[in-house]
Amino acid sequence: MATHRDARTDTSKAAESAPQPHSVESQHEDLDPRAELSEFLRTRRDRLKPADVGLTDYSRRRRVPGLRREELAQLAGVSAAYYTRFEQGNARNVSREVVDAVSRVLRLSEAEHAHLLQLAQPKRRAERPVEPPRQQVRSEVRDLLTAMEGVPAYVWGRRSDVLAWNQTASALFGDWAERAPGDRNWARVTFLDPASRKLFTDWDSKAHDVVGRLRLWAGLYPDDTRLASLVGELSMKSAEFRTLWAAHDVKQQTHGPMRLTHPLVGELTLRYETLALQGDQDQYLSTYHAEPGSPSEEALRLLASWGADAAGKRPTDPSS
Repeated sequence: MATHRDARTDTSKAAESAPQPHSVESQHEDLDPRAELSEFLRTRRDRLKPADVGLTDYSRRRRVPGLRREELAQLAGVSAAYYTRFEQGNARNVSREVVDAVSRVLRLSEAEHAHLLQLAQPKRRAERPVEPPRQQVRSEVRDLLTAMEGVPAYVWGRRSDVLAWNQTASALFGDWAERAPGDRNWARVTFLDPASRKLFTDWDSKAHDVVGRLRLWAGLYPDDTRLASLVGELSMKSAEFRTLWAAHDVKQQTHGPMRLTHPLVGELTLRYETLALQGDQDQYLSTYHAEPGSPSEEALRLLASWGADAAGKRPTDPSS
């Protein structure tokens, strides 16, 4: 999944205090919209101080690190009791105006605002967890990927699953065909494949963005059993994932720079663009290109000339 984040976090230090992993089976409860709403709003309050929103703090001791509920309620124009019910997921028929007011006070980004709307006005949940049908890429889109050879391009879908790609994308990111179908997923690659830490020069940014996107899916599809299973697996296997997941940050980046350190051609500075495939729900096309005349463009051209063979040319020793 093509994403980038400017802000950096030392996830290795934060991982020491990360919440302990739950079992995979328990993760479906973790995706409950009420719990998601409560934790999301709490973490957004925690990152703000009274001075950030124009309030004067006269108390010497504060029991909470950020805004109190009553402070947020006052600024949003609702009663403290109502906001408390809202944050706890007990308020019914929450209006768009209230969500907008709370978002304004909390200074939510566009993606965070959309996420809050999903959590505050959830779809009716199924009696049993459901698994959405597997996504299929249209033959016309696959032909488009082939026609774009020379430009790394792939299609990805729900849960950051990689669904289709061209040879240049394999040359750049590794041969997706060599991975088991269940492992063709950016979240698994980022947190469970050691090679990703060398490939992505700013691995922390990549990790933040992958988790931020999964948080958006959790709000949109709380009944998705495969998503719950993925979160459970990553929580069990990666302390860094647990730390980032507990932060409740959401992210929806569609374009920007990305720096890579490729094992064959060295450093690359690329730009990515992510486009929604309007006729295919929850499918996106990501492409990468280099600045014309730059060393990165020449390196990318070299990788494209190798095509699928580039994956086979990679060092086999993970430590090399």
